[in-house]
Amino acid sequence: MTQPNSLVEVRGLSKWYSLPKPFGIGSREHVRALDDVSFDIRRGEILGLVGESGSGKTTIGRILMRLTDPTSGSIRYRGQDITRMPRHQLRPMRKHMQLVFQDPFSSLNPRMTVEQILSTPLLVHEPELSRTQRRVRIDEALRLVGLYPSAADRYPHEFSGGQRQRIGIARALMVKPEFLVADEPVSALDVSVQAQVINLLLDLRQQLGLTILFVAHDLAVVGAISDRIAVLYLGRLIELAETRTLFTRPSHPYTEALLSAVPRIGSTLPKPRAVPHGDKQPSPSFSFGCNFRPRCAYAQIACAKSVPMLRPDNTGHWKACHRDDLVLAAPIHQP
Repeated sequence: MTQPNSLVEVRGLSKWYSLPKPFGIGSREHVRALDDVSFDIRRGEILGLVGESGSGKTTIGRILMRLTDPTSGSIRYRGQDITRMPRHQLRPMRKHMQLVFQDPFSSLNPRMTVEQILSTPLLVHEPELSRTQRRVRIDEALRLVGLYPSAADRYPHEFSGGQRQRIGIARALMVKPEFLVADEPVSALDVSVQAQVINLLLDLRQQLGLTILFVAHDLAVVGAISDRIAVLYLGRLIELAETRTLFTRPSHPYTEALLSAVPRIGSTLPKPRAVPHGDKQPSPSFSFGCNFRPRCAYAQIACAKSVPMLRPDNTGHWKACHRDDLVLAAPIHQP
């Protein structure tokens, strides 16, 4: 899976959370938020990470930023292992890796002006700058995200949700990073504003040469911005492919179901639905077999015996499914 131009390399990433002992006795059980996840992010690309709520998407983003430590596995950034790197060594690296938060309301301090919010990263990573130099950088960042420099003197409550998210993006750009983790940056916004923020991120990638991990639960949104898409289900990576390939030739039944749930605008024809059977597993704590098999219409006996390995075909389309004979529907076209 390693690419010659990879910026981020994730190998065997797992994250387990301990559950309280029942009645304080017995052994602890664990929830596997992530289970043996591996992928690369190429320099200059936007990798979409998609899955329903509880699949582990945000956990991956937090671990890549080293806000959460993994249980096992490794993360290499620029070829350097940062998995267990101590804080004093990690701090200079954080300048190159920044996070755009999901909620544009709670992620900005209401007691601080925009200038104070955007100055904070510079005070941490570039304390030698004067206030005048910081203000120049702030004005540049605000213009980059489509806001006037005069916005720096105002407070977050004076802006709309879309404008607040632009401020959040500007804060991430203050220290000129090369890698962004965008954790569902448009899920709290209106549809029209979502399109504006997506176009902004695409423009910033072009202008600044950014590499972006774009996390979302909406496959249509991910398809509009991503070069490749990774599909996550209950902590396991089940499919990874170029965006066009994933939309026209899905290889995993769960991806087929996600595609069938995307609305088609302007079509009067009935849309085929690939609805998973049964209920979602209450906890990804089990380790035997395919974790999608209770909901899969194509499950066989082999699916309950062993965990399918993520493996590529001859076109570089990765999937984790025992069924190589399936021809799945692609009910929508690539956005």
